[in-house]
Amino acid sequence: MTDRKHELAANLAKVEERISAACAAAGRGREEVTLVVVTKTYPADDVRILSGLGVRHVAENRDQDAAPKAAACADLPLTWHFVGQLQTNKVRSVVGYADVVQSVDRPRLVTALSKEAVRAGRELGCLLQVALDEGEGGRGGVPPAGVEELADLVAGADGLRLDGLMTVAPLTGEYAGRQQAAFERLMDLSTCVRRAHPAANMVSAGMSADLEQAVAAGATHVRVGTAVLGVRPRLG
Repeated sequence: MTDRKHELAANLAKVEERISAACAAAGRGREEVTLVVVTKTYPADDVRILSGLGVRHVAENRDQDAAPKAAACADLPLTWHFVGQLQTNKVRSVVGYADVVQSVDRPRLVTALSKEAVRAGRELGCLLQVALDEGEGGRGGVPPAGVEELADLVAGADGLRLDGLMTVAPLTGEYAGRQQAAFERLMDLSTCVRRAHPAANMVSAGMSADLEQAVAAGATHVRVGTAVLGVRPRLG
């Protein structure tokens, strides 16, 4: 086993232990939570190692990095999630490799994704990114008041599948420093959306530092990068 494979295997095992313990503490089955490994800034070689270790879901946030990486790993049994703020001029490229876009936050993006998904003959999973920071954090997202309307728009769009909701723990506003409360708010919004769209049951919340709170709140997917891959190299 190479040093890097050994390192990733050890890190993955620790994260798996954390998720399992969080599920047990919440009275949930381990199978209820899917690990999505955020591979941004790391090379395709790491993605290949992770696939060999059993990882099936990976996430990227920058198209210019993700597109060549996904192409280099096209032979692997992976589901690719796009989790970054997505500009409409990148939509055609992202639709070419992403299976799920977790950062749908505005009608114009829905229109662009639908057009490209139809053109590519694909069905694209979509999560609405919900802003719980009162729009101050610059991370994007639809405010809670706009979630149901945007959900209806995605659900009615050709080529798109409404899968659920996503959020990032806010740094500002009433939920700053209160990750579990933020994730519980997301769960409440998910309940509202599922009244009209029962199949939209994905809830993506929690990262390396707060996955336990996300699992406790009911998240179905946690997005973990640093805890698996190590501290990210600085981007130049």
